[in-house]
Amino acid sequence: MEAAVQDVLTADDPLYDELYDVTNEAMAIGNWVDVNSIMPQLHKLRAVAPVHKGRVRELLGLPHHDRHIRSAGRQHFTALTYEACEAAFRDPQTFSNSVQGHASDLDKYSMGILEMDPPMHRAYRRTIQPKFLMPEAMGWWRKRTIDNIVHRLIERLAKGERADLNIDYCARIPVYTITTAIGLDGDDALRFRHAYMNSTSSSRNVTMEDRIANGRIVEETVLGLIAARRAKPQDDLVSFLLKTRLMLPGEEPRPLTDREIMAHVKLVMVAGGGTSWRQMGITLFALLTHVDQFEQVKEDRSLIGDAIEEALRWNPTAPYFYRMVMKDTTFYGIDMPEGSVLELCLGPANRDPSRWSNPDTFDMHREKLTNMALGLGTHRCLGMNVARVEIETGINALLDAFPNLRLDPDAPAPFITGGLEQQGPSGLPVLLR
Repeated sequence: MEAAVQDVLTADDPLYDELYDVTNEAMAIGNWVDVNSIMPQLHKLRAVAPVHKGRVRELLGLPHHDRHIRSAGRQHFTALTYEACEAAFRDPQTFSNSVQGHASDLDKYSMGILEMDPPMHRAYRRTIQPKFLMPEAMGWWRKRTIDNIVHRLIERLAKGERADLNIDYCARIPVYTITTAIGLDGDDALRFRHAYMNSTSSSRNVTMEDRIANGRIVEETVLGLIAARRAKPQDDLVSFLLKTRLMLPGEEPRPLTDREIMAHVKLVMVAGGGTSWRQMGITLFALLTHVDQFEQVKEDRSLIGDAIEEALRWNPTAPYFYRMVMKDTTFYGIDMPEGSVLELCLGPANRDPSRWSNPDTFDMHREKLTNMALGLGTHRCLGMNVARVEIETGINALLDAFPNLRLDPDAPAPFITGGLEQQGPSGLPVLLR
């Protein structure tokens, strides 16, 4: 399997251009916006009130888009301050994650943890979380996958003078880290992501028949892997999940079903291969466009962690989330009926001037305060430790190999692009020497 991963990892596969263009990804989903023009409007709205009636798109005068099937046709409200977003995160009984479900009548045994609330969420998360704690990220993940993948990619980059780090580096590290950790062969990484991205209701550019066909590919791939690992366990995530026990309140501990394992695998494959890629790109974009701070990082590598954390605050790749209002409530003076939707503007909350001075400025030396890029409370990002290790290892390796790394002055200047719900750099064209 390792040879297969390495071959595909360093190949020029056209699927990279299709799957890892942030603008095209948003266009395909139908939620593209000019992300660089909306923050001033959001600052003005926040100054008026912490919570507003209406969708954030409506408030900004943007075209209608439903991120989740279950949010369609419902009344919406928008939270813009850090305090309001934090309050909603801390109250899952009132503001439920169930809005992210894929149907009106969810089968609880095929749900992923992103769709769950406590206590079910807590029980299912405990079955997989041990593999994502920081000791595992620094040990099992890094030694088994990350170091080797980064080394192979640096060797590939070293053959040229220029590169687009978005496609040639950032896109490849997370998707192959996750793929090899799950137990899939290298050639399955891009194919699996392509099939999954074209199997959901968000896929606007494919027919229903293609969605069904791609959904079948996803299920057959994962269920086949589960069957193989049940017959012959290995040192991978699926084998780990086959051994774990689910402890739901009031029930006897039991193994996870194949469908429950598949829900976990789909989550870590798609989230880990998507959000980590874009956030790594955002961190490099921040440094490459703030040369003085980049030079400081080159001189003192201990600052890389500060740069990663500030990039998360400054431009989180997933800046907007949604919650279902589970009972009539008054929230920051706004009456919200049961069944309505609260939009949590985490990106704008991370630029709340009541919490950070000069919030629109990237400054890795600013006071370290908790931000919401990775969520809060119950739904704090499962893979955040692995993502941080990927990004820090990747940047360190780049600086070791290419100390004169800089933006390519002859290429188009990169910028942050995407949709409201997923953002990243347009590209990262660099000179390596």
